[in-house]
Amino acid sequence: MSATAAFLPGGGELGAIVRAYDWAATPLGPIEGWSQSLRSAVSTLLLSPVPIVLLWGADGIMIYNDAYSVFAGGRHPQLLGSKVREGWPEVADFNDNVMRVGLSGGTLSYKDQELILHRYGRPEQVWMNLDYSPVLDESGRPAGVIAFVVETTERVLAEQRLQASQALAKVYADRIQLALSAGAIIGTWVWDLHADAFTVDEGFARSFGLDPALGRVGLSLEQVIATVHPDDRQGLIAAIDEAVSRGGAYAHQYRVRRTDGKYYWIEANGRVDLGPDGTPLSFPGVLIDVEDRRAVEAERDRAIMMLRTLTDTLEQRVAERTSELMQTEEALRQSQKMEAVGQLTGGVAHDFNNLLTIIRSSVDFLRRPELPEARKARYLDAVSDTVDRAAKLTGQLLAFARRQALKPEVFHVGQKVRGIADMLDTVIGARIRVVAEVPDEPCYIRADVSQFETALVNMAVNARDAMDGEGTLTLRLAGGSTMPAIRGHAGARSAFAAVSLTDTGAGIPERDLGRLFEPFFTTKEVGKGTGLGLSQVFGFAKQSGGNVDVTSTPGRGATFTLYLPQVEVDREADETDGASAPQAPLGAGQRVLVVEDNVEVGQFATQILQDLGYETTWAANAEEALDRLGRDGGGFEVVFSDVVMPGMGGLALAQELARRLPDLPVVLASGYSNVLAQEGTHGFDLLHKPYSADQLGRVLSQAVGRTSQAPDPSTAH
Repeated sequence: MSATAAFLPGGGELGAIVRAYDWAATPLGPIEGWSQSLRSAVSTLLLSPVPIVLLWGADGIMIYNDAYSVFAGGRHPQLLGSKVREGWPEVADFNDNVMRVGLSGGTLSYKDQELILHRYGRPEQVWMNLDYSPVLDESGRPAGVIAFVVETTERVLAEQRLQASQALAKVYADRIQLALSAGAIIGTWVWDLHADAFTVDEGFARSFGLDPALGRVGLSLEQVIATVHPDDRQGLIAAIDEAVSRGGAYAHQYRVRRTDGKYYWIEANGRVDLGPDGTPLSFPGVLIDVEDRRAVEAERDRAIMMLRTLTDTLEQRVAERTSELMQTEEALRQSQKMEAVGQLTGGVAHDFNNLLTIIRSSVDFLRRPELPEARKARYLDAVSDTVDRAAKLTGQLLAFARRQALKPEVFHVGQKVRGIADMLDTVIGARIRVVAEVPDEPCYIRADVSQFETALVNMAVNARDAMDGEGTLTLRLAGGSTMPAIRGHAGARSAFAAVSLTDTGAGIPERDLGRLFEPFFTTKEVGKGTGLGLSQVFGFAKQSGGNVDVTSTPGRGATFTLYLPQVEVDREADETDGASAPQAPLGAGQRVLVVEDNVEVGQFATQILQDLGYETTWAANAEEALDRLGRDGGGFEVVFSDVVMPGMGGLALAQELARRLPDLPVVLASGYSNVLAQEGTHGFDLLHKPYSADQLGRVLSQAVGRTSQAPDPSTAH
């Protein structure tokens, strides 16, 4: 037995394929280096007769068994080792939610879930029972998601066919009953398909000039069809052949010659009964006179054509008028959007000009040589505080665009809710009573504290406007909640902290509920709101792994509920979180490679690091940095890189270095990054711009310290 087989024995055809697969080319690495949790999960699914697929890591690398390969169809074996989003692109959004919930510790279950898959190069409608559960690693954290897949397409289609057949049978039964009550039945027939004997009752025979005695003994099909109008015979024969071949209900209208020599419209209704082996046995049915009905329907059709002509003319006029109104509405909407953008731009420009005025004035005074030390310290503090305010304003703007790089941390959400409630009680207006209902049991979440507070304030301001400055605003916290499905987004059964704000205002019309979180959507008058506040709440919630819901009854207020994933923390460790951070220690000549495409920022960063005691080298882009580092790191002890750069970005550089030089720490810096906003930092240290010299020194010291404290593998026993 090979070493690989010892790790993953058995497993049928897929077991052999998995063992032979080049896993070193994937994020999972060589199979010999897999963790025990990954090997156990793969061994379990390979030995199972049930279709199972394992989605491992943040990208959901796919590993599955023989039963799942049958389900995958033409997608096998290309699915093996691929990212689930790339393996099944037609259901990428569905699987994104599966990975998000599963890696957060949640489970999902679907019964007869309808999906469109391209298993054989074409769209295919399928139904499946799907169950998803997280797979924990050695530390007890979710490292992957295991999916049990049972296709139910045949059963669902069979049930649909049965329901359709039952509905059709009821229609025919209703028709026969109606015909009986109206006295429209001409006669009945029974066709013994096994003996090829066609018998009819007396009414059937007399209506077509046939001998009733012969009808009881048995007619040939040719004798019956002889009375059918020549133009309708081929259609009748085709309808009969089709009914006999498939079995089940039969209905067909055609003209027949009655005893007076004239042709009349009739409708034949019957049913072909099949034996256990599918052989047609009998074909009973009735003939119904539909001549009068056809005449009424023809008159109705003529009337419909006249109404339709008038309707087409009217619809054309309405369409023209509607198009004009839509163009006018779109022009108005664009005007309103531009007005909102103008308001936002004007407000931001006003705030930034105020901040720049403080900085410029302070710098002018600091240049005076005779400035006393006390006033010099005051102006330096003013510059530092102003930069912090500018950074906070920039972060809020990025939150509106849902592109801020969040800085999540674990905090006691109840304490923050109480603090916000106390603050609102003093600033939201004397006529509004603020009530906080927070349980004594601690509840912790991991999120960006600043953005969390901003979200609550934005919802509170929205509630204040809805109450016209007078009423009651209630803030509630419910820990251990489950997140329901919201506006088409899937829910989750894992633990969430639910923070709700309930007002006693005018409420929200139902037509507006689905649009409240759209950027620039607002029901306020021009000049009284840009429609960006609730958009920030939605962007923050989704980036943090949660969502925001709203319920309202017009005239009775509204409730906004923010759902954020709840986490468990060490109570004793949490008590030490408030300790103040010491001043950043100075460096001791450690070599730092600074990667920054902006010349001014690159030169300034290298100067700061030199003043802090580091030896620095500056690279203008990621490609140059890789050349300087070479195969062994070039003697550098840490890399400090910007995220947004032309060509290879900072995050891609950090990931490449983690592969090439896993012991070399990387610190990232960014003021804005769409990649970080969507995908996170992938575990790398992140310093937000604008940063202080103290912040830069502390982060680099921590990164270098972690590396120096790592055990030397050569001394391990």
